Amino acid sequence: MTDYAAAGVSVAEGDRAVELMKTWVDKARRPEVVGGIGGFAGLFDASALKDYRRPLLATSADGVGTKVQIAQRMDKHDTIGFDLVGMLVDDLVVCGAEPLFMTDYIACGKVVPERIAEIVKGIAQACAESGTALLGGETAEHPGLLSPDEYDIAGSTTGVVEADDLLGRELVRPGDVVIAMASSGLHSNGYSLVRHVFFGGGNREGAGWSLDRHVPELGTTLGEALLVPTKLYTLPCLALARAGGVHAMSHITGGGLAANLERVVPESVSVRVDRATWTPDPMFGLVAELGRVERPALEQALNVGVGMIALVEPESADAAVRLLAEHGVEAWVAGEVADAGVHGAGGSVTMVGEHTSTP
Repeated sequence: MTDYAAAGVSVAEGDRAVELMKTWVDKARRPEVVGGIGGFAGLFDASALKDYRRPLLATSADGVGTKVQIAQRMDKHDTIGFDLVGMLVDDLVVCGAEPLFMTDYIACGKVVPERIAEIVKGIAQACAESGTALLGGETAEHPGLLSPDEYDIAGSTTGVVEADDLLGRELVRPGDVVIAMASSGLHSNGYSLVRHVFFGGGNREGAGWSLDRHVPELGTTLGEALLVPTKLYTLPCLALARAGGVHAMSHITGGGLAANLERVVPESVSVRVDRATWTPDPMFGLVAELGRVERPALEQALNVGVGMIALVEPESADAAVRLLAEHGVEAWVAGEVADAGVHGAGGSVTMVGEHTSTP
């Protein structure tokens, strides 16, 4: 007799996964959450929005990309959730929005309850760190489409910002200062390039390194370095926005620093960013050297040491750096905003100088 289990889907294991993850989901609550997980929809009490004069809802959806393959090969699944949450909530904070809640989606070849619980543990811990409620999610078993050890994760999040406090390109003006915030490493972008460089695969040549290889430059194994989770900037950046003087922020993800910063730069100005103001993590140098990756390609695919940027009025720059340091974020003045044509065409970002240790 053929049933769902014979087709490769275990309802019982799915139910057990839900039970295992409940403890962690409970740690990622806000007072506005109504009920718990297990229903068809998560509930969030929006009556608090009545205190806003004109609340604007912000939303974001994203995934983690091929970094999940590193987690699968390492059989370590409790950090990948930080990458997912970081990709979501730090897209909201750039406009000044406070994340309210998120939902996740885990697709896997086979539900292994302990593994699913580890993934959700990371998501819940990152939600708690960023002040975001984990409102619910979905775990889907896809036998035949994914192998038993494969999975992918994605999510969506919703936040709110007072219309009068909205950050963006309309506020940016000549004289603003570029405040760079250090990344924790690769974050969750460019892993197709990174995997190609270190491992190769198929008809592609790579360095042939193993994940358990100890790398002196990194002070750890390659696998551990590749799994360093994405830094969460949410609460520090919200504090920065509320302190005043911030005009725009940019989350440095796929596409690199210049391209992402240009998304918040109006045509009336040009921006100059000086590489000499920071030293990238050695990981970026290894990727460049082993893969013979030229700087333009490296800076297009990876964050090269900067995970978030704020454009602030000049009189607020020093205070911004101090405030971020108080919140555990290394930050520094990395450049300036000028009239269009001074540093390049209107709306452009120009990278100049050399890193202290060039990748």
